[in-house]
Amino acid sequence: MSLDAAVTGRSIAAGESRLQVLNQTRVVQHEHCGTWVIGAQGSYDVESVTPLAQALENAAREHPKVVLDASGITFADSSLLNLLIRTHRVTDLRVAAPTQQLLRLLQLTGVDTVLKARETVEEAVAC
Repeated sequence: MSLDAAVTGRSIAAGESRLQVLNQTRVVQHEHCGTWVIGAQGSYDVESVTPLAQALENAAREHPKVVLDASGITFADSSLLNLLIRTHRVTDLRVAAPTQQLLRLLQLTGVDTVLKARETVEEAVAC
């Protein structure tokens, strides 16, 4: 097995850099019990946060409460932190199932005192 396959779970195609593969993200959206839920998967930094930013901005315009299912976030930096704060200013944003790395980022910056973080999507939807 190649190093690329071991790290990314697949081989890197011709013309594709390792950085592109490692920064792959996925955003899925659905309604759950009357609340709009956005699931984020992957690594979020200045290079990869745009699709999630667009999804959160659109959801914030249309829904009074938005839940970010953060269980699939493998890395987050200040770009994601800034996006969460901006989104919180315009809608009732809840963060569900934050990973240890994201939870630590929220705690270190004090944002955990502002955002509503819950262990599950169901808890975030209900509160």
